[in-house]
Amino acid sequence: MKNIDRSTLEMALIGYEAERQKIEAAMAAIRKQVDGHSAGPAVNGPGGPKRVMSAAARRRIAAAQRKRWAAFHADTKETAKTAPKRNLSAAAKAKLAANLAKARAAKAAKAKRMARAA
Repeated sequence: MKNIDRSTLEMALIGYEAERQKIEAAMAAIRKQVDGHSAGPAVNGPGGPKRVMSAAARRRIAAAQRKRWAAFHADTKETAKTAPKRNLSAAAKAKLAANLAKARAAKAAKAKRMARAA
């Protein structure tokens, strides 16, 4: 491709933008004829008027959400209260402690081997 100066590229870009706007306007006119309403061109940015919700509607939505939250958390609290607590015997605790000590010793030995290799 030939080296084209910046001003030529900018002018080409402006021309293509104008062409795109013409095409989008034509597409909107066709959509209006087909659908019976106008759909604006798809552009980057805000599409239209922002939806506004009344304060009363926000309060109703918030109250409903609080009710859902309370119902959900009430279920989890009930199941947590009814679950029996697990008790370990002294032998089981000793076995777990021995396994933990063994794992720590193995990890220390591995670290020592890696230090010697490096």
